[in-house]
Amino acid sequence: MSKIWFITGAARGLGAQFAKAALAAGAKVVVTARRREALVEAFGPDGDNLLSLALDVTQEAEAQAAVDAALARFGRIDVLVNNAGFGNLGLFEETTDAQARAQYDTNVFGTYNVTRAVLPAMRAQRSGHVFNISSVGGLLGGEGGSLYCATKFAVEGFSESIAKEVAPFGIRVTVVEPGFFRTDFLDSSSLQLGARQIADYAELSARMKAFWEGRNHAQAGDPAKLAKVLVQLADKANPPLRFAAGTDALAMIEGKIMSLKAELDRFRDLSASTDSDDAVRTTAVAGAAWL
Repeated sequence: MSKIWFITGAARGLGAQFAKAALAAGAKVVVTARRREALVEAFGPDGDNLLSLALDVTQEAEAQAAVDAALARFGRIDVLVNNAGFGNLGLFEETTDAQARAQYDTNVFGTYNVTRAVLPAMRAQRSGHVFNISSVGGLLGGEGGSLYCATKFAVEGFSESIAKEVAPFGIRVTVVEPGFFRTDFLDSSSLQLGARQIADYAELSARMKAFWEGRNHAQAGDPAKLAKVLVQLADKANPPLRFAAGTDALAMIEGKIMSLKAELDRFRDLSASTDSDDAVRTTAVAGAAWL
């Protein structure tokens, strides 16, 4: 039986490649984007294996309506790809509250809206696979990443948590952590910088902007190759919770793990000293290891 995919932000970039790879593998695909016209331009008219829908993921009602339309057409959703998002890479003091809220509305609350709409169908069919597209910036912060990385850190925590909640229903969750991929992510149509200009940050801001412009469309990652890998992961009975994409992501994440371990060890005794004298020490509480 052909799998049914539901992909957000599918008009271009990684989302479009995910859809093309799924279609090539014989899946039926629901592609969504803010403008349905952009989907028709990218994929052509709807057919037996394709349904294109307008969806602004920041609007909960639109997410539910799109999922309802997908279920009415295909009867089920086997794979959800929460891909819609954008990057604000401005320095924190140069960004505004409105920019921060817009970043969260799409990258975080948009992911929540679509996932909340899809999960009941997956629970009912006792199967499904949710891919949340994060970033290497979901594990590492850096200059210019205060807003974008914060949202991707949120996606990481969300994914790890719901993975435990939905596993009893046969639903798997994978959070994908790409490094730099050759998409239009760094184009002016996608990338945002700070709305303010602060003299003290002028040199750093100019250096960062030049760096992004130099990387644009020269990134190492191949979106088409990642899309084929996603199709492979969707077919695995025991997929990973986290998947690093690209050699740059592997290197950066390995470096972060080493840094975390070194810092943990450096302050281990001081950390342990905060326990109460009569504390019952345990490694974890079943079902709530983070409490």
